[in-house]
Amino acid sequence: MAAIIFTAIVGALGIFQIAAAAGAPVGAYCWGGQHCGKLPVGLRIGSAATLLLYAALVLVILSRAGILGIVPEPAAAIGTWVIFGYCAIGIVMNGISRSKRERLVMTPVVSALAVLALIVALQG
Repeated sequence: MAAIIFTAIVGALGIFQIAAAAGAPVGAYCWGGQHCGKLPVGLRIGSAATLLLYAALVLVILSRAGILGIVPEPAAAIGTWVIFGYCAIGIVMNGISRSKRERLVMTPVVSALAVLALIVALQG
């Protein structure tokens, strides 16, 4: 169940990143919140590239949970711990963002992802 919820949240973040890449005025919620409207082209490209990262995260988490068999178990086990660490760093980075909107929205989201990744990582 934790892997499915993780996937759903990452899917929602993917939709958000697609919107950011397409020029939606969501800059206050991502990339440090320095751009209150549309992101500049470089960060829009970064938002699009983030989709590849999200796909990799989901493949690892779902493989570790036994839902997919794409990533071999030893790699999925290690990868899930790496994802947990990545999310833990994300909690700090979003928590210290200059953007109040990013702090209030993204910090709880990445906190939930960290907890879910930990649950999946601990599944043995």
